[in-house]
Amino acid sequence: MNRFWRLPVNNFWQHTQESPLTEVEDSISLRVLVLALVILGIVATDIAAETAFSPWALFLSLVGAIWSYYRRGYANITIKFCIAIGMLVALGAFFGRLVGELNDTRLGLAELLIQLQVLHSFDTPRRKNLGYSIVIGLILIGVAGTLSQTLAFAPMLLLFLAIALPTLVLDYRSRLGLQQLKTKKEIFQKGKFSSLNIKFLIINFLIIVSLGLAIFAILPRFPGYQLRTFPVSSPIDVKGGFTGRSIINPGYVRRGNGNKGGSSSGTGQNKTGQPGKVDKGFYYGFNSQINQNLRGEMTPKVVMRVRSQAEGFWRVLGFDRYTGKGWEVSRNEDVTTIKRSPWSYQIFLSPPWITSKTKEVVQTYTVVSDLPNLIPAMAYPKEIYFPTPIIAVDKEDGLRSPVELSEDLTYTVISEVPYRDRTLLGQAPTKYPQQIQKYYLQIPPEIAEKVRQRTEEIFANYNRERVAKSFKTLDSPYEKALYLAQYLKQNYSLPQNPLELPYLGEKEDLVEAFLFKHKGGYPDHFSTVLTVMLRSIGIPARLVAGFSAGEFNPFTGMYVVRNTDAYAMTEVYFPKYGWFAFDPIPNHPLIPPSVEDTQTFSVLRHLWQWVAGWLPSPVTGLLNNVFGIIFSWVTRAIAWFFALFSQGWFGVLTGLILTTIGAFLGWLGWGQWREWRNRRWLKKLPAMESLYQQMLQWAAQKGLGKHPAQTPLEYAQVSHQHHTPAIAQVIDEICQAYVSWRYGGHPPDLKQLRQRWEEVKKDFKSRKLVKNIE
Repeated sequence: MNRFWRLPVNNFWQHTQESPLTEVEDSISLRVLVLALVILGIVATDIAAETAFSPWALFLSLVGAIWSYYRRGYANITIKFCIAIGMLVALGAFFGRLVGELNDTRLGLAELLIQLQVLHSFDTPRRKNLGYSIVIGLILIGVAGTLSQTLAFAPMLLLFLAIALPTLVLDYRSRLGLQQLKTKKEIFQKGKFSSLNIKFLIINFLIIVSLGLAIFAILPRFPGYQLRTFPVSSPIDVKGGFTGRSIINPGYVRRGNGNKGGSSSGTGQNKTGQPGKVDKGFYYGFNSQINQNLRGEMTPKVVMRVRSQAEGFWRVLGFDRYTGKGWEVSRNEDVTTIKRSPWSYQIFLSPPWITSKTKEVVQTYTVVSDLPNLIPAMAYPKEIYFPTPIIAVDKEDGLRSPVELSEDLTYTVISEVPYRDRTLLGQAPTKYPQQIQKYYLQIPPEIAEKVRQRTEEIFANYNRERVAKSFKTLDSPYEKALYLAQYLKQNYSLPQNPLELPYLGEKEDLVEAFLFKHKGGYPDHFSTVLTVMLRSIGIPARLVAGFSAGEFNPFTGMYVVRNTDAYAMTEVYFPKYGWFAFDPIPNHPLIPPSVEDTQTFSVLRHLWQWVAGWLPSPVTGLLNNVFGIIFSWVTRAIAWFFALFSQGWFGVLTGLILTTIGAFLGWLGWGQWREWRNRRWLKKLPAMESLYQQMLQWAAQKGLGKHPAQTPLEYAQVSHQHHTPAIAQVIDEICQAYVSWRYGGHPPDLKQLRQRWEEVKKDFKSRKLVKNIE
């Protein structure tokens, strides 16, 4: 009985220690490459998300890989149980973290994947187990790509691709059951690596990178294909009551000192209009009162990165009351606070009623350096995903946060941006609502008449001066605003030295001094002058401050915004259509970028602008002129083609027909190109080699190709079984002559061989033609 029960137990114990697995992966090179892919995925996640998973994950992954190799032939039941328990613990920790971070689950998922991979690395005996690790590495590099905001991720991506190519080759060889060379002696006897062709891998790497960059540059950006879960930082608790009435600009307002315009350095701190200096780090215009009697310039630094579906002006706040040396928000106390629901980060705003066509634009902002508690956004925001439970909206459509925008804060805004139709805006009515007239036609009476006369004088000289070179008549507020902004650009100048412009005296007015004394001023002064001049002739206008789009990085797809990108421009009101901006500052576009431009292929344009920045000006100008027209036509044609598919069945049918025609023409072009390459290759060969290769190509087209293992004489012998005696005889003669020339050094009679070969081809064509006629 003891023997009867002891035998099964011993057999079971033996089977558990020696695994019956027969498909273990013995390739060390494949295992090393898979480990490298996983390590790159972990490191890339750390770089993109600025986390610290690498130290412990890399060490444990290395230990697990070594353990798995030495234990690949065993069942490892105990290890499997421990791994299963560890995975359950990691999953529980993930769900616990998920409850507190519903705003953005990407980093939590990445952490879970890293934990699962570390546990999984202790049990990878077979090739398919290594395949799971490859997939995890790919997912991690993808998550890192979505989190990355700088080019620091690019080297990791290229390195991942460089390692992935040989990994896939070795994985494919393993699937086919191909054995690798075991010793250096075998490798050198072969003359090259049989497992990995280095030249092949390098060429494929360069081709894939080139194609990837080209596809990325011309890939259409369709706003409809967007997820509705947007990035936003972890929730921020707000202590105390938030009214939204105070603006905290660290460079100009200290906590507890109110929100007067001026400088924290002590100059111009208490009274708007007092001479002072510009803060080196913060823009003076982000305040409820601003003093434009400041001098100096800021030291450039990156303040935020923006991912947006369209280039635009990141609007911060507007001003309605002109003070003579600056601006203020007259209704600063009149703000509306909006709370979000406890289970969502989404806050709905109430955009004004407008009748013009609009386009939804999604923007995600990541703050890099501390900013005031004002929330940048494109015009007409309708939804905002923000980490605080409450925000405020002022009467000038500015968004205010209960806390300063600190480093690493992320939020998302959805704006309903109106298209800028010059014809419709030119036909807008001039009967303005009472509220608009009350706040946006204000002008100090001391300068009102003088500024109005100067403005009317400029319009009276329109036909003579022709500044804008336009034949449009100035019979609408839109055309007047457009012309006046262009006039200021071309007839008034910026100071060469930021400190050369003298301070305004106590009784001096900024607009008056700009127009009649200095003939120019600082950039923001141009916008102030345009706003006041429009008001002087009865056109409602206000000053608006914010950031220009910034420098676009075509590789990250983000706009890099600096503090020096902040400036002010003019917004003009058009009944039924809302507010539209005009930029009178020299060297700025007259119309700030918005959704009126074609955005589908904008990445290619930004990529060229980035490259052009490295080229000399004459070269850039020449290339712009040559390729500008070509690019514009190609862009319009592609955009028109994609637009067909949104025009009903007729448009879809037309698009499919054009696609078929294009594919056919492409096929013809490909065939002609291959034929041209083949002819060029044959011309470079020695005459006998060229004739021999032409014969092989002709015979292959007729169904008898030469196998690589066949010698020329063996091929000639086989040809007698598939061709007529006359054709087989000529093939035999060419093969004999080729072998004698190649291996014996005997010169062939090329003239006779070519003549015989041409006769054979002509005879074959004629017999084929007769057969087709019969």
